[in-house]
Amino acid sequence: MTVKTLTINGEMISAREDETLLEAAQEAGIHIPTLCHLEGVGDVGACRLCLVEIAGNNRLLPACVTKVAEGMEVTTNSDRLQKYRRTIIEMLFAEGNHVCSVCVANGNCELQDLAIEMGMDHLRLEYQNPQRPVDTSHHLFGVDHNRCVLCTRCIRVCDEIEGAHTWDMAGRGSKSHVITDLSQPWGTSQTCTSCGKCVNACPTGALFDKGSSVGEMVHDRGKIDFLVNARTKKQWNF
Repeated sequence: MTVKTLTINGEMISAREDETLLEAAQEAGIHIPTLCHLEGVGDVGACRLCLVEIAGNNRLLPACVTKVAEGMEVTTNSDRLQKYRRTIIEMLFAEGNHVCSVCVANGNCELQDLAIEMGMDHLRLEYQNPQRPVDTSHHLFGVDHNRCVLCTRCIRVCDEIEGAHTWDMAGRGSKSHVITDLSQPWGTSQTCTSCGKCVNACPTGALFDKGSSVGEMVHDRGKIDFLVNARTKKQWNF
């Protein structure tokens, strides 16, 4: 396979031609913030937090879905990018109902971690305070749409790894939300296998184990990557 040589933040690195900028950066130990990216499932470039600057291109491109190219000059941490990323995080907080102090994922939330990383100690935007439901009809899990950031991780992990495709997206704009089985209550789903992969994939407290209290929801996202690698390399032990 052809190897491409490119520069990220002034550091020359090599990457396979089928790799994305995000993969190349991670292998080189270069940090790029992400939210919708999850090891083991396909990328969709939904959150836009991994936007990078590429010399000769006026557009900011998402690193998770942009393939490497020979001679690329990439910048991942400019003032412009940091400003965009902080604005994105603020928008996510403003358009949802994220109250960390009473969230089951407090202390184990990627959105919370990103807010800290971006130095976000207040919002410059007006809170939208949407009226969103909480579905606890499933016997094991619950979904709180107030904490959902529409990363689509649950949709992709359910489709690509479990093969059930219980989850999907409905609505447009501010009305967008995740649904189960054509917008039926999760507990009445005929396709859900109760595997819990979607719960482990969720970056916030939107999907949670029933019975979890404040700060008790711990996600084990490593299970997703383990399953994919084990299947690919046929590492199952029987």
